[in-house]
Amino acid sequence: MLSQAREEDSSEGSLPTVNGVECDNAQASELQPWQRYLVLFIVSWNCLVVTSASTSLLVATPEIAATLHTTPEILNATNSGVLLAMGFSSLFWSPLSDIVGRRVSYNASLVVLFTSSIGTAVAPQMSVFTAMRILSGFTGTWFMVAGQTIIADLFPPLVRGRAVGCQMVGTVAGTALGPSIGGIIITYDNWRWIYWLQTCQAALGLVLSFLYIPSIASRVRQATEGGKDAPQHLGQLFNPIRVFRLFLKSQILLADLACGFLAVTQYALLSSVRHIINPRFNLTTPLISGLFYLSPGIGFMVGSLAGGRLSDHMVKRWIAKRDGLRLPKDRLNSGIVHLFFILPASSLLYGWGLHYDFGGIPLAIIMAFWIGIGLMGAWNGLNTYTGEVIPDRRSDVVCSKYVLQYVFAASATGMIVPMIDAIGVGWSFTICAFLHLAGGIIVVYVARYAPDKVA
Repeated sequence: MLSQAREEDSSEGSLPTVNGVECDNAQASELQPWQRYLVLFIVSWNCLVVTSASTSLLVATPEIAATLHTTPEILNATNSGVLLAMGFSSLFWSPLSDIVGRRVSYNASLVVLFTSSIGTAVAPQMSVFTAMRILSGFTGTWFMVAGQTIIADLFPPLVRGRAVGCQMVGTVAGTALGPSIGGIIITYDNWRWIYWLQTCQAALGLVLSFLYIPSIASRVRQATEGGKDAPQHLGQLFNPIRVFRLFLKSQILLADLACGFLAVTQYALLSSVRHIINPRFNLTTPLISGLFYLSPGIGFMVGSLAGGRLSDHMVKRWIAKRDGLRLPKDRLNSGIVHLFFILPASSLLYGWGLHYDFGGIPLAIIMAFWIGIGLMGAWNGLNTYTGEVIPDRRSDVVCSKYVLQYVFAASATGMIVPMIDAIGVGWSFTICAFLHLAGGIIVVYVARYAPDKVA
């Protein structure tokens, strides 16, 4: 098995290169280095836009509810619907990219995000507001799936973790910056300006994407040229079973589960701030409560960048141990310390500090920061692993990860406030700590004992 893996790894050395940089795609290899990093910025920016759209209302729910004649509880329930739409969005956009090409599909999803943002900003009633937000969410994880596959095309394995870390900055910074910026807007103006800002952000992403995202030939066109029946191939592409069948592969299911456990803590933290932080510390304005989100947000960014470097360092370390052999699962080792130590400790201190009112707001801020670092440090290796474990089905594997991850995220968003009311914030985040320990066991198993190659 090791000799076979070594042959597969050495085959990566024959990939097309430009200025000594390996690429997984011949068309992408034609890009200059500055173009690669510009594309990395674009995919990271679009991830920031769509994730901030999913959380920007968290700090403004009373104001939005009053305008649309509903309740904050109903608004929070619709946010779970947005997250579910995000989770399943790639089941549509990924097959479409195989038909019309990734660039066309990517730009089309940005058009949908742009127009639905306008619709949300002008929504006259709750039904329109909900429909427009779910439509914008339906573009969600496609930006992440496409971004990870674009990164895998453009960046060689030994620096791929850092590139994924940069994309994750956009992905996770949006979830924290959305409420922070929303708090500023709500304090000084109408909540609708949150979505007008989102419209401008989507417009910038669309223009940059149209100009610089590389074009990758569609699989349907390649299949047709190869003599396959195009209509039959179309049916296979849009059949979601092809993604769900990946859950039958133990390494993929386990890696996806570990990502889902991380999503529970992320959205439990973000969705409960106004419910538990505001009344405990008398944060009376959206501006002040919105600023609290900067703590996990900065942790997300630091953890993403540091986690990417640690992930690549771990790959190099295991290559040296194996005399030049690289396995995708090696980078999972970089998340073990986060799952077994940083995340459980920070989750327990955050939850029980709030439960018993010790440490005050400084402890909550510091622990939220460390939760952010722990989440991203654990996520980086898992995200990069899913993009590498089956190279010829890269988009499908990443799609499966986001389906499961956002099912967990939607569940956490809908359940965290009732759970805190029922059992307390301390026990709620103790559950999160146990999920991280379970995720650590999963990662250790996949990294150390699972077969080197996914059957």
